[in-house]
Amino acid sequence: MKTKKIKIYTAAVLVILAVGGSFLLTKRTRAPALTIPTKTTQKTIATQPNKPAAGFNKTAYSLDDSSSKWVVINKSRPIQPIAYTPSDLTSVGGGQAMRKEAADAFVRLQADAKQIGLTISALSGFRAYNTQVNVYNNEVKNFGKAKADSESARPGTSEHQTGWAVDVGGGGCGIEDCFGTTAEGTWLSAHCHEYGFIIRYTTEKQPITGYRAEPWHIRYIGAALSQEMHKEAVTTLEEFFGLPAAPDYPTT
Repeated sequence: MKTKKIKIYTAAVLVILAVGGSFLLTKRTRAPALTIPTKTTQKTIATQPNKPAAGFNKTAYSLDDSSSKWVVINKSRPIQPIAYTPSDLTSVGGGQAMRKEAADAFVRLQADAKQIGLTISALSGFRAYNTQVNVYNNEVKNFGKAKADSESARPGTSEHQTGWAVDVGGGGCGIEDCFGTTAEGTWLSAHCHEYGFIIRYTTEKQPITGYRAEPWHIRYIGAALSQEMHKEAVTTLEEFFGLPAAPDYPTT
């Protein structure tokens, strides 16, 4: 009888220990789970942005005002007034001038190129209306009207008259196709956007701009726009601003 009681007592103790152990095991297993929702919530809140990033403002500057650094001049968008001349022309060397903001940026570009052994020179900057008359007429005389219209702007439709554009040379090449193959031309194509410039006329975009490739012709538009265009891989002002292509001059 005594032995039977001992067995019963022992069995009861074992049951109690088993239940208690199971309770403790369950408690330990669940304990970390109680802290997970709190940590997850805190992490989510911490990584949420305060507000969405603002998009690029395409209306910051006028596309029509000849004094605006974003002005779009092409065969169907002439300069207004026709004899416009900038008031802040500044020397960029070689007897050439640009608007001051563009000139300052070009000088920085030249200096950085020089640091790596490259020489980029300004060969043709601002051109007055009357100067463009002579340039265009000479092109027509030497090459005919059709070819002239593919590589020389008619008076009143040249970016040079705005003071925002410059033709450059270097590496033994002036205003020639070979400039694009020089070290200077290659560097300029890859880095001009960092200084606020774009290569305005490229072969693949001739149906949009109306001009053949001119790797020597760079146009200042400001670093904000040039870097945005570079980021979006858009190379023409017409495409970026949703303007009509201008492959031909309007018929009159």
